[in-house]
Amino acid sequence: MTTAAPPPGEDRPPVLGRPAERADASRNRAKILAAAEDLVRSRGMAALTMNEVAAAGVGVGTVYRRFGDHAGLVEAMMDDRERRLQRAMSAGPPPLGPGAPAPERIRAFLHAYADVLDTYGPLMAAVEATMPTPRRYRTGPYAVHHEHLAALITEARPGADAFYLADALLAPLAAGLFTHQRQHDGMSSRRIKAGLDDLLRGFGLDRPSRR
Repeated sequence: MTTAAPPPGEDRPPVLGRPAERADASRNRAKILAAAEDLVRSRGMAALTMNEVAAAGVGVGTVYRRFGDHAGLVEAMMDDRERRLQRAMSAGPPPLGPGAPAPERIRAFLHAYADVLDTYGPLMAAVEATMPTPRRYRTGPYAVHHEHLAALITEARPGADAFYLADALLAPLAAGLFTHQRQHDGMSSRRIKAGLDDLLRGFGLDRPSRR
C-alpha cells in the first residue's frame, strides 16, 4: 500500500517562521523566554507569572511590552518551543535530526514531543479543545509533525500506508490524553515512552527496512 496524499486543497504548512526583529529586541525576547522556561522547569506552570519572569532581570515593564499579558507570554513560550523542536527535526544532530536511520528518528521525535507535553500538556490540551477538527489535524504544528513522520515511515517501511500510520503514532500524543494519563492515571513519562516504543514494534517501525 502506498502513502495516501491529503485531499486537494489541504495545505501543508512549512516550518513556522517569525518576522525579523531588531537585534536588541531579539535578545530581550530570548532572555525573557529562557527565564520563563527555567521557571516552569523548576517550579511548574503554576509559578509562571509576569513578575516572576521579570525577576530574572529584564524588568516587568519590558515583559508586558513584549508579550502583553500572561496569555501572550505562554503562547510565545509554546511557539518558541515548537520552533526549536522543528529546527532540531530538520537540521539538528541525530537521531532527532538528519543522519540516523528512519526508525531511530521516529522514536526520537515521539520521545522529544512527549517531553514537550510533559511541560506544556495542560495548556496545549486547552488549545486543542477549542480547535475545529479539520484545522487541528491538517494545519499548524500537527501537520508539520505528521508530514515529518509520514516521510520517515515511508523510508522505514516502503509500501506501508504512511499517511495513516503517522496519524496513529500521533494519536497517543494528543495533549488531552497525555495530560489525563500523567495527572489522573499516574503514568510516568518513562512509562508513556515505553508504550510508544511498543507501538513502534507493533507497527514494524523499530528497525530499518530490508530492501
